[in-house]
Amino acid sequence: MNIVNDLGLLAIATRLQRLAEQLRKDGLLIYKAHGIDFEPKWFPVMYTLHVKHVLSVVELSAEIGYSHPSTITLLKELETQKLIKSKKDKADERKRLVLLTEKGSALINQMEPVWQVMIAATAQLTETKNNLLKALEEVEQQMEVQSFYQRAKVIMDSKRAGG
Repeated sequence: MNIVNDLGLLAIATRLQRLAEQLRKDGLLIYKAHGIDFEPKWFPVMYTLHVKHVLSVVELSAEIGYSHPSTITLLKELETQKLIKSKKDKADERKRLVLLTEKGSALINQMEPVWQVMIAATAQLTETKNNLLKALEEVEQQMEVQSFYQRAKVIMDSKRAGG
């Protein structure tokens, strides 16, 4: 045990971040073990473009649930790696459409069998009494109803009102 673990609910974001970082590090090792040079942080963009083929930057941001600036940062990295390319939307010149390059598609094909290994390993980690994936889905649904901030504000306001 360490102090962060002892804090319980107060450190939930820190613990989730720590868990995500460990999964990312191990994911990188798994890719490297298969001879694949790939940053796990690129996964949501690459996978989404694999499935949806062509999206505007705004559509892609919405699909992966990232802010527009975060999405742009990832897109720049992926363009530098020549895994994606962009083109102007013929219907709306202001829109930039993003799609995988041949190199990006080839990389996806190389990664697909590795994803099956990752799914199996993740299933072993998460198939616990309190299934992590199901718990995450429940918390995400709760946050759609009312965010962490909104809930805290209601509590603070009720305390101020003497409730």
